[in-house]
Amino acid sequence: MATELTTQDIKILSLLQHDAKLTTQEIANEINMSQSPCWRRINRLYEEGIISRQASILNREKLAMDVVVFATVNLSTQGRNNLEEFEQNVQLFPEVIECYTMAGIWDYMLKIVTKDIRHYEIFVRERLMSLAHIGEVHSHIAVTEIKNTTELPLSTQL
Repeated sequence: MATELTTQDIKILSLLQHDAKLTTQEIANEINMSQSPCWRRINRLYEEGIISRQASILNREKLAMDVVVFATVNLSTQGRNNLEEFEQNVQLFPEVIECYTMAGIWDYMLKIVTKDIRHYEIFVRERLMSLAHIGEVHSHIAVTEIKNTTELPLSTQL
């Protein structure tokens, strides 16, 4: 069930998702609110789980993680236990930074980041394909990153 958000809540969320290091005072100043009510609103957004956590966004290229692959996966058998087992196992792979169940012809879509193409090949051969019930894996290698953001389109909520 979605929480009712005020215009001020959405402005706070927008500011925080753009720069989580902003102080409560800086946010309050930006939205023309005093600091105490602003702090209470931010605290409520955490308590309600709308803000789940804060994290630093790392520059993968400066860390020499040059390969991004979107891998589509089909399991050979799709019983509930097999799906759950795959989902539990894929969460253990640090190379997999996103995993989605899919509607359509693929069971899963994985976003995988590795140092280079050789490391991706090793990951697929030695780790991913070693999982039970893997039917097929198709790799879609990203060539040029056009847009990459963690910011949700909050302006559509106003």
